[in-house]
Amino acid sequence: MSRTVFCTKSQTEAEGLDFIPWPGPIGRRIYDEIGKAAWADWLAHQTMLINENRLSPLDPKHRAFLQAEMEKFLFGGGADKPAGYVPVEPA
Repeated sequence: MSRTVFCTKSQTEAEGLDFIPWPGPIGRRIYDEIGKAAWADWLAHQTMLINENRLSPLDPKHRAFLQAEMEKFLFGGGADKPAGYVPVEPA
């Protein structure tokens, strides 16, 4: 049986994550307060940020930027799209 959490992002009861997805206290907070659907939305947004900004997850500055954006995206304030971002329309 899956566990449920009150998802801070969606403000609803949601299926919880199966594991702590990030190291440290922020990872525990995500595990306790974010549902699977909201985490999947973040992963899609993170992929867009990495691609549009040409970020490297190996670079400590880029990781810090991604963590700050993740906190804004999941816990309030929202996260912005990169300047000049134009979504690709499906064919």
